[in-house]
Amino acid sequence: MRAVETMAREARADVRRELLYLGSRAAEFTAWLYHDSGAAPGTALYWHDRAIEWADLCGDRAMHGYVLLRKAQATERTDPARMRDLAHAAVNGPWSLPLRARAEALQQEARALALAGAAPQDVVRLLNQAYEALGSAPPVRTVTCTGPLCGGYDVDRLTAQSAVCHREAGRPEQAAALLRERLVTGTFAPRDRAFFTAHLAGALAADGHPDEAAATGLSVLRLAATPRFGQALRELRRAVGLLRPYGRRPAVRELRLAPGSLPVV
Repeated sequence: MRAVETMAREARADVRRELLYLGSRAAEFTAWLYHDSGAAPGTALYWHDRAIEWADLCGDRAMHGYVLLRKAQATERTDPARMRDLAHAAVNGPWSLPLRARAEALQQEARALALAGAAPQDVVRLLNQAYEALGSAPPVRTVTCTGPLCGGYDVDRLTAQSAVCHREAGRPEQAAALLRERLVTGTFAPRDRAFFTAHLAGALAADGHPDEAAATGLSVLRLAATPRFGQALRELRRAVGLLRPYGRRPAVRELRLAPGSLPVV
């Protein structure tokens, strides 16, 4: 990042644009790294803002919308209004998001609505729009992550994220059913698999299946503890909180003791 900033000061205009183009993507990725590591929210926000600034300076308008989506995803669950505003702006701003990025932004707006207690039909309407956008997107080669501007975003990820929306809307049974099916049949990077499995543990706990939730939570630890997948581990701790009423059950006790031995993330 320092190299990009330093070189851009003296580069001729065409090279400067290329450097800022690269820098905006590097800044967005840096923001994601800080968010995943559990850094203070202001740190990720700083890098998101740098990414937007550099994207604007080099004329990369789609990147501006994409970073708004990433800012929405980094917003805490306790602030659904901001999450919704950012995701809505990503979709409806004065830029043309690639269809896969548009699909993910629509899904993120649906999650924000679910967190805010919106009517179920409003959440489903946005999710349907997300599937329509994804269905209209050009084919993509198989990848293990979403890639720049959601270039690898696929139906596996959208379905898993839709399950998260249903969970946030108070429908844990539907969320668990979707996640169970998709985690068996879908292709996910290890980090994503850990994250969605943690959501499955939480959905099972909320739906009154403590033993299955605990066993699922232990599988998250096997996936996420050593590489320290921060978002998955934080989501798992939320699931463990839901299991407090079942603390006397052996499987739950095993899970509740395990997170205490993990590094703080």
